[in-house]
Amino acid sequence: MIKWHEERVIPVNIEVIWGLFELENIQRIMPNVIENKVLERKEGVVGSKYQQKYKEGKRIETYIVEDLEFENSPERKHNKIGFTLAKAFEVEASFTLVKLNEEETNFIYTGQNKGLNFLGKVLLKLGGEKNNNKVVTDFMDRVESEARLENSKK
Repeated sequence: MIKWHEERVIPVNIEVIWGLFELENIQRIMPNVIENKVLERKEGVVGSKYQQKYKEGKRIETYIVEDLEFENSPERKHNKIGFTLAKAFEVEASFTLVKLNEEETNFIYTGQNKGLNFLGKVLLKLGGEKNNNKVVTDFMDRVESEARLENSKK
């Protein structure tokens, strides 16, 4: 199993960053998600399900994402999702934004990727933590650059 926990202060208002996680903006921070279709929307968000299509190279994976935790208060925004990828990996990821002041937000990205079967476990070992850390850092960089871009439009 691979786990991660990264934090970064982004010099942008919490609401601007949170807007990037809305369905219609998700491709800005997750460009490989080529489709995000609501299957079931629950009141209070938790339990809502989406079908996502993710493209890597020529391969397209389709999977169901479920909202496991959700909070949207002026001081703290949080969304935890879970999905099973290619019947080999069980992935959980959470995105948390904590308002430091009007101009700064602490962005916390945590998660884990667990191999479900022999193949999944071997692939996780081969991919390794170094590769996973690059994926995590790239995602955080993208969120920060899109947040700065969005902020500059205001």
